[in-house]
Amino acid sequence: MSQSPATRQSPRARPLSPHLTIYRPPITMTMSIIHRITGGALYFGTLLVAWWLIAASTSQSYFDFVDGIFGSWLGRLILFGYTWALMHHMMGGIRHLVWDTGVGLEKHTASKIAWATLAASVVLTLAIWIAGYLARGA
Repeated sequence: MSQSPATRQSPRARPLSPHLTIYRPPITMTMSIIHRITGGALYFGTLLVAWWLIAASTSQSYFDFVDGIFGSWLGRLILFGYTWALMHHMMGGIRHLVWDTGVGLEKHTASKIAWATLAASVVLTLAIWIAGYLARGA
């Protein structure tokens, strides 16, 4: 016997899987992802450093050309990003080295260390650039 449409029950709503509008990634996961991204960015930045060194070893005019690119606002922004990527990747490596000793693996402590990694990378980057400008006299 078939039921009438009025007596049929509608299927129960299925739960949604967590996604970015519901799920907030923990800071440790975010820092791990950024650590991998900065590792990739360091490849590009190291090519720029190599380009600058090659230009320095060729001729004065070519070095002036490359140095002019790096001295522009866009060049300095890229170099600032490279410095931050280097500092962040280094601090992430230190974080993982600490974790390899078995220290700081508790959820609360790991989150604090992840936030410290971010803060230290920003502070170190600013310190390097401030020291560079002071040494240069600009």
